[in-house]
Formats: sequence, structure tokens, C-alpha cells
Amino acid sequence: MADAPVPAAAPVEVGTAVVLADGVRVYDRRYLAGGAPWRLLRVADAAGEVIERWRSGGVVGPGETVLARTLIDQGLLEARYRRSDVTDQVDVVIAARDEERLGELLARLTGLAVTVVDDASRDASRVEAIARAAGARLVRLEQNVGPGGARNRGLTATTRPLVWFLDADVDVDDPLGVLERLASHFVDPRVGAVAPRVVGVPGPSRRERFERVASPLDLGRHSGLVRPGAPISYVPSACLLARREALGEGFDESLRVGEDVDLVWRLDAAGWLVRYDARLSVAHRARETWRDWFAQRVAYGASAGPLAARHGRHLAPLRADVGALAAWGLLLAGRPVASLAAAARVRDDVAARLDGERVVATLLTARALSSGLAASSRALARSYAPLLVVGVLVRPTRRRTLGLLALGYWWRWRGLRPRPSDVLIGAADDAAYAFGLWRGAWRERSTRTLTPVVRGLDRLVAERLARP
Repeated sequence: MADAPVPAAAPVEVGTAVVLADGVRVYDRRYLAGGAPWRLLRVADAAGEVIERWRSGGVVGPGETVLARTLIDQGLLEARYRRSDVTDQVDVVIAARDEERLGELLARLTGLAVTVVDDASRDASRVEAIARAAGARLVRLEQNVGPGGARNRGLTATTRPLVWFLDADVDVDDPLGVLERLASHFVDPRVGAVAPRVVGVPGPSRRERFERVASPLDLGRHSGLVRPGAPISYVPSACLLARREALGEGFDESLRVGEDVDLVWRLDAAGWLVRYDARLSVAHRARETWRDWFAQRVAYGASAGPLAARHGRHLAPLRADVGALAAWGLLLAGRPVASLAAAARVRDDVAARLDGERVVATLLTARALSSGLAASSRALARSYAPLLVVGVLVRPTRRRTLGLLALGYWWRWRGLRPRPSDVLIGAADDAAYAFGLWRGAWRERSTRTLTPVVRGLDRLVAERLARP
């Protein structure tokens, strides 16, 4: 695939409304921590006063545009733009193959230019009749090319500056409202794509209830910048609004699964910003049968192999601080004194990087310790199922393995109210993903998707410590 075009330099205009991004922390008015991926910025006193003003929302004043641009590009600051009517600038592209609910979606898209790409449906005449009744343009493919290929055909068949990719099984209650909100991000010429939150459609079955609270497409309630290694590392193409000039040749058609992850990471590598706006949402239906549902999860895991061949260490199942792993490992091994000593060593190393700022270093170390344990336990449950089985079967490690597994599931369900059936389905979800992940690694003859990225917190602080 050809790389996406590189965006032009774009200063932030005076008067732009801004607010610190979700999850960003300010320490002692001189340090800013967070972003995508995580970084630590040490700012001058004058910049610290500006950032404090922006903390709960403000506007960019004269002389502050460069600082605002830097923080926006690093995921530490979010610009808030007004909604505007852009219906005449948007082409809607829907890839469909014998989709039962295509007519329902098209009925809601009245007033928009819609192109339906029929990806070799078995009942082509039915799809044609539905598209024609709704006044949508139809592109018929004789051979199935997959979701990425079908979207590319729609991209080629349209010309407007913004392209709204929608899956045929997505429910959008207020299409024009969602579109206006998403399009408001494109006031920033650096933004190449934006996506809303995608939640499950409520329903009576256990599978539908699980999808409602734990859909794999639901990236959470916090908005942010999307890039590899960030808290939000991708957005699904089920509902994605993109700038045509940023897309280049579009999706990689050789990827039947994970083509949206690949697109987002190529946009980021080219310098475009991809945003996730959790303040609005659309709904996506669960698979019709348990068999299809399980196969979908296996496919998600297997897609990591081909993606790793393109994007390398971005697919690491775990990113952790070596000091945090050592501290928790010693604690789990029954050596609390050594664990505290390891944690203190991490704190001292970080403080040395911060010119002796022990308070800030302590806060950063505490963050690394808590997030490191949670991420490690979640990775164990999600990606390392074979190792988990071994740990449970071997008696000396059984209790600790089960403890880590329980912590991993707590981390997944924190803030939610799952039913017991949700937890069981979640375990099946993880098992299916792990099966696909390990099978994909075997097929690719590569361990890149199974190898964690472990580094020192002090090194990370040193690399990310800069003045904006």
C-alpha cells in the first residue's frame, strides 16, 4: 500500500476553544503527563499558567498558538469546534453483502449522498431493489473482495472531500447530528479521520447483553488521540469519517480483518491526526449465532500476525515498565521487602531524571506500578492463555496465576455492572482471541505478536521529557 499524503503544517487559530485531554495530569504546575502515547512534559512558568487556564476549558490567545499545536499533536490538549452542516461535502459509503438491515440504515440517511457497494451478494437483486428504493447509488461487485476492498471501490466511485464509511449493520439514531459532530473535528486541517464510540445493540439474548457492556468495538467513554501505543490505539471502520486526501489508496485489500487498524496506523505514520470522540455513539449488532461470534473473535486474534508483519512492535500484547514488573513479581513471590526496595529504586531513578523532584517521581512511580500490574494481568488473560493453563496446572504457581487472572478480569470489568453470564462470555471471548493470536503467530512463523515490550520508566521519562 502507498503511504497516505502528508498533511501540511497547520497552526491553531487564535480563539480556538481547547481543554486538556481526558486522562492528562498536571503535577506541580510544571509537569504535564499523559497523551498518546504517554509522555511527560516539563513546561516553563509562563506555559504552566496558560495550561492551568486551559485545564477546564479556555481559548487560545495570541502567542499561544504554537503551544496549543504541540499539545494537540501529542494528545495532551483537545480542540473543541462548533458543529456545522457539511452534508454537501460528504459521501457515505456502505459496504454490504446480503445485509438484512441495509434498508433500515438507508431509510435514516435521507438527504445524504449514499453509495452502496454490493460485495457479491448472493441475492443481488434484493440489494439493488433496497438501494434503488432509498435513492442510493449502487456499485455491484461480481467477486467478493472483503470489507476493505469494497470500501475502496466506494472511495473510487465518489468524489466529495469527506467520506463516511458505515457498516450496513450499524444503527445511527441521528445521522445528521452524528455527522455534524464528527465533521467539526476537520476544522483542524491536521485531522485525517475521526470515529465515535461504537456500542452493542441492546437485546434479550445473553450475547446481545454482553455486547452492550463489552463490545470489542467499544473503546470506552474517554475521548482522545488515536495512535499505536496510546490508550486508544485504533478505531473501527464500522463508523469512520475520513478526509479523502488523507486516505491515499485507502484500505489494504489483502487484509480481511484488521484493515481498519492498518489504515489508522498508516495515517498516523504519515502525520495525520486520528481522533476518537466518545461524546457521541452509534450501535453495532452482535453476530447472529454463537458460532459466528466465536469465529469473529478468533479472526480478531489471528489478524495480529499480518498486522505485525506491517507494523512490527506496535502489536506487542503488553507494554510495561521493567521496574514495576520486578516489584510486583517479588511481591507475588512472597518477598515484600525486596518488592518495596525495587519500587524505591524505580522512584529514585525517575527522580534523578527530574532533577530531584521526588514528589513528582513518587506519583509517576505509583502510576507505573498500578497500571503495570493491571496491564500485565489483563495481557495474561487476553493473550497468554497457554501460559495461563500451565500456571494453573502447576501446583506451586496455581494460586498466584488465579490471582493474576482475577485481577485481569477485575480490570476489564471495572466501572461496569456485569452479570455472571457476562463474565463467563468474557472468558470465552478472551480464549477465542488467544487461540486466534497463537494460531496466527504459528502461521506467520513469528513471535512478534507474543513478545512484550518492557523498558525502564526512567528511560521512558528521559525520552519523553521535553519542553513544548
